[in-house]
Amino acid sequence: MNILTVIQARRGSSRLPDKVTLPLAGQPLLVRMVERVQMAKLAGQIVVATTTDAADDALVAMCEAHGINVFRGSPTDLLDRHYQAALAFGPVDAVVKIPSDCPLIDPAVIDSVLGYYIDTAGQYDFVSNLHPATYPDGNDVEVMPLGALETAWREAQRPLEREHTTPFFWENPGRFRLANVAWETGLDYSMSHRLTIDYREDYEFIKAVFEALYPANPAFGLDDILALLKQRPDIYALNASLAGVNWYRNHLDELKTVAADQTKAL
Repeated sequence: MNILTVIQARRGSSRLPDKVTLPLAGQPLLVRMVERVQMAKLAGQIVVATTTDAADDALVAMCEAHGINVFRGSPTDLLDRHYQAALAFGPVDAVVKIPSDCPLIDPAVIDSVLGYYIDTAGQYDFVSNLHPATYPDGNDVEVMPLGALETAWREAQRPLEREHTTPFFWENPGRFRLANVAWETGLDYSMSHRLTIDYREDYEFIKAVFEALYPANPAFGLDDILALLKQRPDIYALNASLAGVNWYRNHLDELKTVAADQTKAL
């Protein structure tokens, strides 16, 4: 199966500008994240999909300097950017969406979701670990066959469906065959543990995790992170107040399949 993993990234961010280039263990955050995705055995071809904005020229240069595949597309229509990236890097059977705000993503989680998709090949139009989410926030993996992505690209109309790439699937469960991969522990840390980056506090948290774990084990995983947070509640506290904050909070009146308890206001 030809799999393309797309990491969407841009320099512009209203909450934390240039977050993807902030330093982590001596390299830009995005480079460290790509390294983690590359550790996944099933991720296939990996590409950073950025925008055609001139502001992202530096991001393209950074990717090229590190030997990372890069594609440039629409600044606002992420659904189009993912679809066009798949056409540019084809032939592709399935497209994986991982946002660039997940620098602590566990390669084993990526393989868990992709392994399920591969093992059930042909049975699902969309597989993720987000509907509902159970993993600590920041382990986002979504995968869909190219044909399904093309359907969404062709038919999705609402702005949130274009901007967030995949809502057209999970908002239409009667039309698409959907599957969700839950955290094998049976726990739900999606609203209590925040491993993603959107604010300065998140960066301080991620930087502290890397400083504690990366030197001894660059391939540290989710279990290592959770063990560290038990030992170091001071690190957990750095962004604990933001746990549960996500983009859903701004669209609860539009989303049919997301409940109020799956997000939190600032």
